[in-house]
Parts: sequence; C-alpha cells; structure tokens
Amino acid sequence: MPQPKVKLVVTGDDFGYCERRKQGIVDCFKAGGISNVSLLVNAVSAEHAAELAKRNHIPIGLHANLSEGLPVSQDLKGSTLLNKDGFFHGKMGFREVLQSGQLKTSEVEAELRAQVNRFCELVGHMPYHMDGHQHVHILPEVREVFAQVLSDFGITYTRVPIEPGLKFCTFLPPRLRDFNAQVEKDALESIEVFHRHGIRWPDVYLGLSTMGKKMSVSSLKRALGFTLEASLDDRVTSPLIQSNDAATDSYCPVTAELMVHPGYPSQPHQGGCGEGPDDFSQSADRLHELNTLRDPLVLNYYRQQGIHLCAFKDF
Repeated sequence: MPQPKVKLVVTGDDFGYCERRKQGIVDCFKAGGISNVSLLVNAVSAEHAAELAKRNHIPIGLHANLSEGLPVSQDLKGSTLLNKDGFFHGKMGFREVLQSGQLKTSEVEAELRAQVNRFCELVGHMPYHMDGHQHVHILPEVREVFAQVLSDFGITYTRVPIEPGLKFCTFLPPRLRDFNAQVEKDALESIEVFHRHGIRWPDVYLGLSTMGKKMSVSSLKRALGFTLEASLDDRVTSPLIQSNDAATDSYCPVTAELMVHPGYPSQPHQGGCGEGPDDFSQSADRLHELNTLRDPLVLNYYRQQGIHLCAFKDF
C-alpha cells in the first residue's frame, strides 16, 4: 500500500452537547466521515457520549469550555468566569470580560484542571488532545494557563487555528471574516507559548472556511488542496513545524486537522451545557455537515488523493 500524502484528523467538535448531536457524530464516525471527536465534559450528554466513544472505539479528546453553560469546578462561586446566574459569559462575553482585565487566570486554571479530571472520570484515560470550545484556548492570558495545564497533565496535542487561504475567502460574511481574522491573530501569538511548553499540533489546520452551509464537496477539496500542496520543504521552513521527523526521515506525510460540527440538529430545550441548546446547535447546518462529510464523493476523494484519516493518537 502506498504511503499517504496526508494524515488527516477530522475532528467532530461538541461531542456530548445533546442526544441528537451526539448520535449524529457517532453515525458520521461509523460512515467514515470523521476520525476523532472532542468532548464537552460539561454538556448534558457527556456521560453517554463517553460510553459511546468506548463502545465504538472512537478516538477522543477534550473540548475545553470556558464560555458556554455551567462550570465543572465546584469552587467557582462568585467567580469572574461566571455571570450573575452562575453561567459562563458566552462566546463574546468571555472575550469582553477578558479584555476588561477582570478575569482571574487562577480561576481559568482551576476550571481547566477540573475539566481534565472530569474527562478522565468519564473516559478512563487522559485526552489524546485538548482544544478550546469557540477557540478560547488561544486567547491572551488564557493561552499561558492552557499550555501549562496541558504540560502538567502530559497532553501532547492541541489545535492552532491558522487556516491557509482563509484571507481569500471573501464569500464569508463580513462579521465572520472579522472574527476569523482575530482567531488567526490570537493563534499566531499562541505559537511561542505552545512551543515553550512542548505542545504540538498538526502542520495544517482547516475548518473556519468550511463550516455549516459553506461546507460542500468543492469547498472541502479547495481547503484540502492547500494541504496537498504543502511539500516537505515548505514544512521544514514553516514556523509551525514542531517535529524533528521532517528533518530526519526521507519521507513524512503532511499532518492536518479538519474541524467540523456534524450532527442531527438539537431540539429546543434539549441539550446544551446547562442553558439549553444554542442556535448553532439547532441549525440545519449540523445535518448538512453530517451529510457532506459522509458523501461518497468526499470519501473517494480522500482515497484518490492519498489522504489517510487518522486521530491524534496515531501521530
């Protein structure tokens, strides 16, 4: 069998968010559309999701959540992480509190450690990787604490969301382009921190330009084209390279992660992380991603192009 050109981790985020999202992710894995999942341990279906991962031998990591729902730590009463109702501040609210200088990083650390421990209780082993729900892990100040927690627990891999070609995706709505640009800026500034703590990540990240309705067979091919074009020489000189393998081996495939959010859409008032499901989870986009990822045209494209789906634990 020829060596793969690309080792691609296709990660289904938000595993455990609700019964329907969870089942859709499992069905996508069984169909060969994803190869890895990221678990929300504070979500309502987290426990059953962990059981399904064990039963179906699904590689699993931790989707650290500091922005949606209830905390895992029992020691955060009156915390700067929480609003007056005891919930996290939300995707943008978390960023606003952080920018105001009011967030206590000691509380961020306590919650991250509690989530890792909860993951181990549910799954029975350490996460194979750990990333951040809504990209909170790369935010200023948070990234230092996040990297230290990973280092302390011996979690090797994370996600660095810098997507090649993203700046040319003018088809994305202006607000989303602005948010993605900030995500990439934060990610670039996280590289030195993660390097310093010995944290690694795949050579290429994909997923910001292919979310929801923007995901199609052609958009996935476009995004993956950047990965296929990444030559060994490019990777050796890239600031993202973390491994010495490329310098010592005569052959080393490009590694990549594709972030996806497949599933059957949440029903109103069912699921979430303590406040019910959000619009993102109730959107028909979740089913659209599920059907696109398991489309035979996509799966055949992987085989034709030498793209081998794998998990972080396979690196």
